Amino acid sequence: MKAVASNVVRALETGSVLKCADNSGPKEIRVISVISYHGRHKRRATCGVGSKITCSAVTGSEKTMHQVLKAVVIRQRKEFRRQSGLRLSFEDNAAVIITDDNEPKGTLIKGPVAKEATERFPLLAKVSSFII
Repeated sequence: MKAVASNVVRALETGSVLKCADNSGPKEIRVISVISYHGRHKRRATCGVGSKITCSAVTGSEKTMHQVLKAVVIRQRKEFRRQSGLRLSFEDNAAVIITDDNEPKGTLIKGPVAKEATERFPLLAKVSSFII
């Protein structure tokens, strides 16, 4: 994974419910853990835009319900700052389900995708509708 160039605030923690922005099956997912997060004792793991997470499907199709999946956070409500000084926030928290090879499972991503997520996972840019 490539490092993110901007200073992304880690606004989502374990237990947060995100919207699934692709057409892979689940509608909402819950964060179980954050991959490659090294925190302190008794501190909850947090994630932000471009973070790779382990999650479970909360609502959606019967096949994917309560399965453990991997995903990438592509949008967050909390404002974060880019290197250029631009501050950016979205209207919802959203993630995209990925495979073990970091490829998106769905064929279409609904809504905008943060540039930080596509820098770290370039295959997201191919299926996204537009990148901000």
